[in-house]
Order: sequence, then C-alpha cells, then structure tokens
Amino acid sequence: MSLAKTLYRAINKKEPPEDYNYSIFGLIMKPIRKWLTNTVASNCPFNKLRIWLYRLAGFKIGKNPFIGMHCYLDDMCYDILTFGDDVIVSYGVYFACHGRNQKHFPIHVDDRAYIGMRASIISKNIDGQSQGVRIGKDAVIGACTLVNCNVPDGATAVGTPCRIIKEKGNTDE
Repeated sequence: MSLAKTLYRAINKKEPPEDYNYSIFGLIMKPIRKWLTNTVASNCPFNKLRIWLYRLAGFKIGKNPFIGMHCYLDDMCYDILTFGDDVIVSYGVYFACHGRNQKHFPIHVDDRAYIGMRASIISKNIDGQSQGVRIGKDAVIGACTLVNCNVPDGATAVGTPCRIIKEKGNTDE
C-alpha cells in the first residue's frame, strides 16, 4: 500500500485517506465485517447467536451480555469498542467511534451498565488528554440519550446531550 500512498500524494498533493492504511486483507474484510455486523448480527432474533456473530467480527464483549436487535456497532473500530460483563444494551443503540475527518477514539462500556433503547454513544476527544468515552460500572443511560462524554460509575444520564441526573450514593430522586 505504500506505492498507492506515494502515488496518491504525488497526484493529489495531500495526504491519502484512512483506507490507504489498510492491508489488502483488511480491505477485503472491511465489507464482509460490515455485512456481518450491520445486516446479519443486528437482525438476528437470538441474543446468544447475535453475540457470537459480534465476537466473530472482532468485538470485545464480556460475559453474559445482552445486545438488542438493530444496534449499530461501529464496524471500522471493532478493536476499540469494548463491553464489560453483564452489560445490557437495548434495541437500536448506536455506537460510533469516529466521524467525518475525525480520528478514531475508543468506547468502553463497563460491567453491569444499562443503555436504554435508541441511545447514541458518540466517541470523541473529550478534554484534549483523555480520549474516548467510558460508561462506568452500574451506570444507567436513558432512552434516546446522546452520550458524548464520560458517565461515572453508578450514575444515571439522560438527555441530548446527556447530563447526569443521579450520581452513585445520591439517593435524592
């Protein structure tokens, strides 16, 4: 691929896009992984089989998870999207580790976290030092919430963008 990068730089007078960093095998696997995760696994009605397909595609998923149907797991970043043990992800949740002209940042969902249906978890460089988004242990993310920052352990986050409405140890409702 270095010959292709050199030619791209010579012809276009700018740096080549991300695709030029992939090996030939990576370029072949990319559409296969996309089809497997976004067509087959996301439409599979059986959770155990769905989890097996996601793991086959390379996602790091802990023990006893539930990932609902029609979820979008960022197939380009299968290696930086991780799920802990006993995680529950409801129907139609969207995980994006990158955007247009943006670097790829990790998303970590820690043990026993719950993510409500149709939530969107968008990873970004939060403060210039910590990178990515972490949803803490025992955290609860409400339905239709846009998570673009870290959620602490045991916290409840809702809204667009998300805001913490309950912290761990805070019993006020």
